[in-house]
This record gives sequence, C-alpha cells and structure tokens, in this order.
Amino acid sequence: MKNLVKLSVVAAVSAMGFASCNNAATEGNKGTTDTMQKAVPRQPVAIAKVVPSPEFPKASLKMGAVKAEKVGKDSTKVTFNFDVKDYELKAQTPDAAAKNCNNSDKGQHIHFIMDYTPYKALYEAKNEITLPNDGKEHYLMCFLSRSYHESIKSPGAAVVYHFKIDEKGNLKKLDEPKTPMLFYSRPKGDYIGKDTANVLLDFYVWNASLAADAYKVKADISNDNIPSQTLSTVVDKWESNFIQNLGTGKCKVVLTLVDKDGKNVDGPMTNATREFNMAAAEPMK
Repeated sequence: MKNLVKLSVVAAVSAMGFASCNNAATEGNKGTTDTMQKAVPRQPVAIAKVVPSPEFPKASLKMGAVKAEKVGKDSTKVTFNFDVKDYELKAQTPDAAAKNCNNSDKGQHIHFIMDYTPYKALYEAKNEITLPNDGKEHYLMCFLSRSYHESIKSPGAAVVYHFKIDEKGNLKKLDEPKTPMLFYSRPKGDYIGKDTANVLLDFYVWNASLAADAYKVKADISNDNIPSQTLSTVVDKWESNFIQNLGTGKCKVVLTLVDKDGKNVDGPMTNATREFNMAAAEPMK
C-alpha cells in the first residue's frame, strides 16, 4: 500500500512538471508568434493599374434642354436633360464581378459633378439642382460611368457646361471653357470590407492631354489614422488605377493638375480634395 502511495505521488509530481513545461513551451511559442506577427511590416500604399475594362467607343453623352425656374426669393431650380446614345444606363457592366472593387447594384450611370462638389450618380438622363441667384460662374462636368464607377474616356462620352444664374434668376450659358481642367471623381464616400482592397482612383481631364512631357496629375494619398500610410505620385497617363494597402480610417486624396515642369496649373477646376472612409466592417468606426 505504501508503495502504491509513493507511485501515485511520483506520478502526480511528474504530471505537474510536464504540465509546467508544456505551458512554458506554449507561452514561448505564443511569444514567438506575437513577435513574428509584429515583425510583419505593413504593406506600403500602392497604385495598381485597373485591368482593361470593356470599351464603349460609340457611347455618347450630350447636353439636352436646360431649364431654369425661380424658386423663392434668392434661388433658382435648374433642370438638366441629357441625350445618351449607344450606352445603357442601369445595366451592369459585363466584367463588374471580376473587378473586385466597389460596384453599384443600380448599374451604369452618369457622374454629375458641379464645381468642386462630390459627384451625384444619375441613373436617369436628367437631374435637378437648386442654386443661389448670385451671378457666380459654375462648371458642370458630366460623363458616362461603368457600374463600378470607372469613367468612359472615349471622345463624346462627356460634356462640360459653363453657366451662371444672375440676380434675377435667369440662367446664362457662358463660353465653353478652353483652359486645362481636372475634375475629381473617385474615391468617394464609404468603403467597407472587401471594397477596401481595391479603391478606384479616377478623374476626368478636359482640354488637356497627359504625358511624361505634357500635363500630369499629382495625387497625394493619406490615411489620418496611419500617418505612415501616405503616397505622393504623379500620373502621366490618363487611365484608371486602384489604390491598395491604404488601411482603415478617414482617408484623403488631393489631386492637382500640373504642367510639364511640375508646376501647378492656374485656372478654374485644376485641383480638388476629397475625404472618404474605410472600414473593415459595419458599423463604420
């Protein structure tokens, strides 16, 4: 009986020692894992070309009737009608599922950009806005967009309308602008989950051609939550790109049109700043 008790005690002590060693080994592995995880560097913000999208060479967007109606004492409602040909609004662009980026479930549309404000997506070929009767000049850019918000850049797929509303509420169409212009399009709004992986960087240039020895667009990209996640780059070819590895939080893109020497171009509509939000999941934090 005494021998049995001794064996039981020895077994218990051995078991305790084994457990202690096992726990130590586990803790050691955990520490190693944590160290390895911390050692993995964050991928830097990058720009990647968008895989070529379906072309719509015959797609056409023209300004139709523009009507102004005074509302109240100091403002006017302006109705814009558009003529769209060889392009189907509300249809899903054929390669939408393969693009792996934010896509509108409402389909293809028109980007309606008034001055420096974020665009409005139009799924019908018309829009109404209300403006003050202050005589201020306005530059309206409208272009056809794929369902995942990438602009159609073929000739005839965009229109710029230059106008003002005078103090009496009358709309006056002004001369067509001749100076180089840059209109901001994407990123815009909120990006959640998988949509944060490939964030479309897209804009529209007017009266300018981008090239290494011509006009270029400077893009400054940043994340307020991660100061190290910044990127300044110069785009010298008019094509769409994806922003990758930006992280989550409040982000910002600043676009500036520069000349062949890298100097900022003077004139209306040559720069724009837009903030947008990135989150791993809802609710947005």
